[in-house]
Amino acid sequence: MKIKEQRSYPKDQEEETGALYLVPTPIGNLQDMTFRAVDTLKKADIIAAEDTRHTKKLCHAFEITTSLISYHEHNKREREEELVNRVKSGEMVALVSDAGMPAISDPGADIVKRMTEEGLPVISLPGANAAVTALVGAGLPTDSFTFAGFLDRNKKTRKKELEQWQASPSTLIFYEAPHRLKEMVSALLDSFGNRQAVLCRELTKQFETILRGDLEALKEYIEKEGVKGECVVVVEGASEREREAAAGAPWWETLTLKEHVTSYIQKGETSKQAIKLTALDRDMPKREVYQAYHVENN
Repeated sequence: MKIKEQRSYPKDQEEETGALYLVPTPIGNLQDMTFRAVDTLKKADIIAAEDTRHTKKLCHAFEITTSLISYHEHNKREREEELVNRVKSGEMVALVSDAGMPAISDPGADIVKRMTEEGLPVISLPGANAAVTALVGAGLPTDSFTFAGFLDRNKKTRKKELEQWQASPSTLIFYEAPHRLKEMVSALLDSFGNRQAVLCRELTKQFETILRGDLEALKEYIEKEGVKGECVVVVEGASEREREAAAGAPWWETLTLKEHVTSYIQKGETSKQAIKLTALDRDMPKREVYQAYHVENN
């Protein structure tokens, strides 16, 4: 398969062709609208919006007079041809969702796929995004993360979805509506055990709330207090022990007790903590590990 190169900004302006612009909009706070996003929406020939009524309010706030057409889950197939043809004819088409980045848990992903298949330019602008906003403020590892979006509503299907991430070391990010939150957190607890988790609701809005704890505590809080507003749930990834359990044989299986304890000490643990971790790994009393380790050392 040949590489398809896209030059988003040709040096020769006469070479300019139509393009689809993915324009992020605020997830709650209007001040998060970027100068570039406003400029792009003003220059566009047409704005394809998930909900034109919602986007009209946004356009009014920033004095954007560009015409709107709807593009959403229920009309995306019929709109697809029109948008592709507009770009082919040289028009600048801007795509927005109701909030945040288009094509993330959004039907915009389908039109992006079609445009790229047609060899048409797709230019993505940076901006507000609930998943990344929640992740960086959660206090959980950010070096590797997985965006899972909305889980399936069907219990069996949702369980299968969660099983594929049980052994993942990456921090996991989920979206959920408030009326399904309790059931969803219970499903996370059943699949992952009592991991550390962070619930972010109404991000960037007046009642923004961040709840940090573990899944059991979050479940208890939701049952007792209830939660309103759009939610992002961030969950820590699988521990080394959880990954080993999923893989089968544990890493320490061929080690003696002394070697097992020593491996933890070499990783920077104290001898006391190394003995404790070894006992946990092997599901045996700390006293036995302590005695075995020190007998071997004498």
